[in-house]
Amino acid sequence: MKVLVINCGSSSLKYQLLDMANTSVLAQGLVERIAITGSQLTHKYGNAKIVINQELANHAEAIKLVLGTLTGPQYGVIANLQEIGAVGHRVVHGGEKFAASVLIDAVVMQAIRACVELAPLHNPPNITGIEACQQLMPAVPQVAVFDTAFHQTMPPKAYMYGLPYALYERYKVRKYGFHGTSHKYVSNQAAAMLGKPLAQTKLITCHLGNGSSVSAVLGGKSIENSMGFTPLEGLLMGTRSGDLDPAVVTFIMDKEKLSADEVNDYLNKKSGVLGVSGVSSDFRDIEQAAANGNARAHLALEMFAYDVKKYIGAYAAVLNGVDAIVFTAGLGENSGAMRQAIVDGLDYLGVAIDQAKNNVRGQQVDISQPDASCRVLVIPTNEELMIAQDTATIVGNL
Repeated sequence: MKVLVINCGSSSLKYQLLDMANTSVLAQGLVERIAITGSQLTHKYGNAKIVINQELANHAEAIKLVLGTLTGPQYGVIANLQEIGAVGHRVVHGGEKFAASVLIDAVVMQAIRACVELAPLHNPPNITGIEACQQLMPAVPQVAVFDTAFHQTMPPKAYMYGLPYALYERYKVRKYGFHGTSHKYVSNQAAAMLGKPLAQTKLITCHLGNGSSVSAVLGGKSIENSMGFTPLEGLLMGTRSGDLDPAVVTFIMDKEKLSADEVNDYLNKKSGVLGVSGVSSDFRDIEQAAANGNARAHLALEMFAYDVKKYIGAYAAVLNGVDAIVFTAGLGENSGAMRQAIVDGLDYLGVAIDQAKNNVRGQQVDISQPDASCRVLVIPTNEELMIAQDTATIVGNL
């Protein structure tokens, strides 16, 4: 079966076409600036890459361009759309309704729409992508894979807030957790690297990038995640503030004369390491600025490493011990300096990394010293493969 994986952002669309017979990637790409002047498709197939510049008014037009490219005579990798056996969609928020991936039908679509108020920046483009694929490929099964699903195993004592219980009953105000597909994937890979059954592992998985989160994974099940009701809670991130005293929000609104929407934008898009450093939301730029003597850039990096270290310590307590700490995503996979800064001082957990082994980028490797009792693993995430596997399993059982 060939599975098309679609990940729609507000103005972007990432895709992969996989042959599930051997899980090979036939083609992959990114559409940027959808509904913005200068729309562009970057398409990779085999060892080749092409860029198509074409104005795209909406996600439906973007998906139509992707499908035409996948089947086209110049850059195509399949003869026609009938070769696509299923489409797997990343959906950010499934609320409490979904603890696993599901075949999309009218009831599922209604539930995804009901979660728009919980993820107003993410779920609408996810819905648009699903509807566009349904329109262009009406006979092809569509599957939703939720970022929140993996974290539905968190117990109430972990996901409830100290607010009047009526707010949970009325509006489902609670912690949901995110990046679940990534945390699930690297947990499975970590168990294999440790040579232990997943059910017998205690893992702390660190998905570190522009958006970052840490999870406590016990026996393959998430019992804690640093993100909360929205992806704003938790670590300092690229442009997100992370954890704050709630009184700071109303204080900023009063002093800066901001509305609720404006302060939400302020905390989500103008804060984080961008706000602290004044340099960039890209950690590579901040590391370069820090190396050149920029004190605020250095502070931003120190704050981020400190945040991650705090969560690792808290989750070690929750798990009552740790078999491995896993680093993944753009920063976690590629920055040896950040990994070093985070694990410094964690020797009490049995952490001891090998400096030479830590000098890697984007490789799946154990960077621990031989006698370390808590392993430190670098595992490149593969959310697209997880989405494709879930999709193929569900459709294969129809």
